[in-house]
Amino acid sequence: MPADDERDPLDRWLNQQVRPLPPPAGTFELITRRARRRKIRRVAVSVASAAAVAVVAGVAVPAGMSLHLTTPTQSGSLEAGSRASASRGSQSSLAASGRPASTSPAPSASATASAGITTPGYLPADFSPSSVTWDSTSNGWVIGPAGTPGHCGAQQDSDICTSVARTDDGGLTWSGLPAPAAGSPDGPSGVSGIRFLDGVNGWAFGPELWATHDAGKTWTSLGTGGQRVTDLETAGDRAYALFASCGTSGSSSHGFAYPCTSYTLMTTTAGSDQWTEVGPATTGLTDNGASTSAMIAIAGTTGYLVAPDGTLYSGPLGGTWQKAGTVPCAPGLPGADGLPATMALALVGPTRLAVACEGETASAAPGIVTSDDSGATWTTAATWSYGTFGYPASLAATSAGTFVLATTKGIWLLNGTTWTASSVTGADAPQGGFSYVGMTSAEQGVALPADTSLHAVYMTTDGGQTWQVRPIKSLS
Repeated sequence: MPADDERDPLDRWLNQQVRPLPPPAGTFELITRRARRRKIRRVAVSVASAAAVAVVAGVAVPAGMSLHLTTPTQSGSLEAGSRASASRGSQSSLAASGRPASTSPAPSASATASAGITTPGYLPADFSPSSVTWDSTSNGWVIGPAGTPGHCGAQQDSDICTSVARTDDGGLTWSGLPAPAAGSPDGPSGVSGIRFLDGVNGWAFGPELWATHDAGKTWTSLGTGGQRVTDLETAGDRAYALFASCGTSGSSSHGFAYPCTSYTLMTTTAGSDQWTEVGPATTGLTDNGASTSAMIAIAGTTGYLVAPDGTLYSGPLGGTWQKAGTVPCAPGLPGADGLPATMALALVGPTRLAVACEGETASAAPGIVTSDDSGATWTTAATWSYGTFGYPASLAATSAGTFVLATTKGIWLLNGTTWTASSVTGADAPQGGFSYVGMTSAEQGVALPADTSLHAVYMTTDGGQTWQVRPIKSLS
């Protein structure tokens, strides 16, 4: 019967396993911010002394959904807050269900080879980047969802719409690469972040973990012992990642890292799929068992970890990490990309750090707090107003020391104590502003617009003063 013929394709699609990627970074953070703003206004009307609540981004990358940038000497160290990074498809696929994670801190690398699902060179027209990574000012990669599960085209698996694109000309043109066939039937699944170390070795993560050692031609699924990978950075000859032990989660704007209560810093070397603990000090980090977040950043040969309770750990690449101090504002609950939703960390160098903190009380204005001694002491560098700047989403720093702040109203630069508006602020900013910003050098940087319908990234080549749209599409 004709009617039966019309129903058959739909029945087949409904019976398939759908494994969407989470939405681009920032989607649920924006919803959370708006809800908080409405609550703040209601409280302010009834209680004159009510605390001023605001949301600031969390770094890198990377960020993400982690959206971070890497260079041969710095990995994610020049960015602070990829929360979109991602962050940062359907978020419910990552957060709606989750099995209790294994408490084993040293997961096996039980790898499952995958040839990838996307035809090399193919790039969907509606690709929405959720995470970005660079290994030079020319070579970059983005990962993100494209299309609707079940209708992703003949060039790739119809049900899995994860896409990866690469540029070798600074973002002027892009080409498609095979993507991880991420997806798990019994817990949060998929990947939302991407990091490359050297153009050959790369990782897709959040919450699953996949690796490539042939420049993205093939991807391998790595076992994590039931834990979720919430952040990952690369530098030198190795990668660092946070493996989180998490409980069963329901649908939540806090994404796949909710509810995660314990974090362990893990590391691996280029070409290896074996991850090991960095050391006792950075294993099993918690905030008295509360659901919270954590993040990592690297500058040169020095790495930093913000623990769930706000303790700052630091150490050399390849060595053990120890307590270095305490960040001026706690990480709090995670955003949709798995990174902290109430603070952002940027690194200018091995010993100079900056944190973007939200205003905790009516007398504590939101601002940038810096440290020149690896986090031992902190000084407020500048503050901002939400009315003028919008709500922060990501913080980055150039190697020259300029801070770049992405907000719901655009991108702003901080030199010393002076704020300057970039070319994409106010009426010139894309709708909703930006969800992530990161710098690959003192002059070059990339930003992800909150409006994913643009299917593009923004690039700067003058230290963040002016930005241009770079559509993620093939030449053909």
